[in-house]
Amino acid sequence: MTRERAGALLVLTDSMFFGQRRRVADLAARSALPALYSQREFVDAGGLISYGPSLSDMFRRAATHVDKILRGAKPSDIPVEQPTKFELVINLRTANALGLRIPQALLLRADEVIR
Repeated sequence: MTRERAGALLVLTDSMFFGQRRRVADLAARSALPALYSQREFVDAGGLISYGPSLSDMFRRAATHVDKILRGAKPSDIPVEQPTKFELVINLRTANALGLRIPQALLLRADEVIR
């Protein structure tokens, strides 16, 4: 990415990346690459911005499926659901370290801002 002079980094959902989220965030910071992630845990690990489905909300919703199955529903009768809650999380410490100014309008829309 450095050799090709990438202007930013987009990290998509992947269990390998998730397991190495701190390392990925550190590498992006060392390379001075603004990075957008699909999971908030990357921002908690020092990444810049994430936008994606809320994993905690998806786990809570999955529990309702488990409850239905334990009460006798056939899994094939339960409809598949799409995520309904998405989160925008911004790490201002990382933005400052990268020399970026995050527009106030974006900060106001964020579900969480890490200062």
